[in-house]
Order: sequence, then structure tokens, then C-alpha cells
Amino acid sequence: MKILVTGGTGYIGSHTVVELQQKGFDVLIADDLSNSFPETVDNIADITGIKPLFEKVDLSDRTATRILFEKYSDIVAVIHFAASKAVGESVKKPLLYYRNNLNSLINVLEMMEKKNIPNIVFSSSCTVYGQPDVLPVSETAPLKKAFSPYGNTKKICEDIIDDTVAASDIQAIKLRYFNPIGAHDSALIGEYPQGVPNNLIPYITQTAAGIRQCVSIYGDDYNTPDGTGVRDYIHVVDLAKAHVIAVERMLGGKCKSPSEVFNLGTGRGYSVLEIIKSFEKVNNIKVNYKIVARREGDIEKVWADTSFANKELGWKAERDLDNMMLTSWQWELKRKK
Repeated sequence: MKILVTGGTGYIGSHTVVELQQKGFDVLIADDLSNSFPETVDNIADITGIKPLFEKVDLSDRTATRILFEKYSDIVAVIHFAASKAVGESVKKPLLYYRNNLNSLINVLEMMEKKNIPNIVFSSSCTVYGQPDVLPVSETAPLKKAFSPYGNTKKICEDIIDDTVAASDIQAIKLRYFNPIGAHDSALIGEYPQGVPNNLIPYITQTAAGIRQCVSIYGDDYNTPDGTGVRDYIHVVDLAKAHVIAVERMLGGKCKSPSEVFNLGTGRGYSVLEIIKSFEKVNNIKVNYKIVARREGDIEKVWADTSFANKELGWKAERDLDNMMLTSWQWELKRKK
């Protein structure tokens, strides 16, 4: 059974490809390499012993998407990661985010309809909740106005999927991630953004490695225990495993509605300062950081109610914060070598 993983050389995508292959699935990766590297395909092969099929393609290009789907006629499900994903950048370049994130999804759904591919797992985000009124936030919480164009694209994409599901034979599972961090235990794949990192952990690891001078903490005046923003951080391997379960749920005919949604997190929030202190403790290294002004698009605090995913999917995040920090640093050291 061939699974198309869009954005499969990216951070979460590559880990998901590994988990799919280890479960016996045949994987096709489609990625434009705009924020990833082609050698990731070889690194996946080194972990699993199987080199996944790879096509370099920009899925926001309708013609290129059509050619991809016409070339591979045996796809049974799509896991759609392909998207621009930096909150801060989306505030500065909103049109880039709307064009890329919406068009790529629309093009994929159009071809799924045309080729009778009935299953899609969508990479969504807790950003659709905005700043929740109640914490932990559950899947039944109202979706608020997004704090950033990135978050808004996720909300719009969910709407596009629901409308498509209602008008077709496609079924969908939308996975709302909280904050994925960490790296594979092999240290062969991890988070490696091109250029200056937009996310906290690669900035911490690159600072500790001497690549960056200092980590900027955006605001220490939030209504949190230490004043810094609080997020629910989840190990990327735990997250990847949930995608395999979602695909198996669809292929096994176990979905209870045509469009389902699940929170993926640990159910606990950690502040930015707590993250840095854990990293320093586990890896016995100091991190240079400074407090700067709040960053536009950031919310104050959020963490997940994961009880629905735990019960319905039989899935639960297993790795703790220290393991997330340890594997992140091991990946940085291996990459630096």
C-alpha cells in the first residue's frame, strides 16, 4: 500500500516516513526542498534499510501536482505536511503563506478526487485555537481568530477539507499538533531549517554549538509562572507514530465520522526558560540567551487535552522533556560533524 507523504523530507515528514516504513508501508515522498535537504532521503534509508521513492515537486503548482498523481496510480492515502510553517515569517509575508499553504492543499484534494484516493491525514496545528479561554484545550474548543497568517492558513485548510469531505467520498483525519521537538534516536534525521531558525529548539542547539551567538526569548511579561511563553512540547517520534495510527485507522475502516480531529501533545505546558534549563541540565552545557520584546503572532500559553486521542486512537506521548532535549542535542552534534 503506497502512502504519499507530502513534505516528506521535512522535519515531521521524515520521521513519519521512517515510522511508516517500519510498519511495512510503501512510501512516496513529494517535496520541493524549500526548507529541507535531499540527503534526508538517504538518511531515512540508513535508518530503515529502505530508500523511499522521492519526487521533487512544488505542490502549489497545479500542473506539477497532476503529473505526480498521474505517474503513481497506486496511492491509497495521503499524509499532507507540505506547507510553509514559520509564525513570525507569516506575519511578514502573508501572501506567501496563503498562496503556498492553500494552493498545495487544494491541488492535492483535486487530484485525490480525480484519482479516487479516499484518505487524507492533514497536518494541522494548535494555532487554530488562538489563545484558548480554557486550558488544557480540547478538540471541542471554539476556533478563534488566528494570531498569525500561518495559523489562519491551518484553520482555512481545515475548512477546505471539511467542505471537500462533505461533497465527496474522501475521508479525513486532522491532527492538531502542539510543539514538536526532539530528533530520531539515530541522530540521522532531525529539525534542520535552511537559514536562520524560526523555532526555539534549533536556535538553542545552534547557539550551544557556536553557530548562533544568542537565543532571543520573546517576552518575559506574560501571565505565566516565569513570564515567558508556555507551550506543550511533544517529541517528534511520538508525533510521527500518531500519523501511522491515523492511516491504519482509515485503511481499517475504523473512522467514526468522515472528518475527525485529534489533539497531539503531552498534556503539559513548559515555559521557554524551562526548556532552556532542561537542555542545559541534560546536556551539561550553558546556553547564552537574552530577553527581548514580544514577537508578533505569539500567544501566551497553550497546552493540550489529549484524552480523546489517548482513548480513541490508543495513542499517547511517551517521551519526556529531558529525552526531547537530549536527542535534539545529539542530532545537532551529529549534523555538525
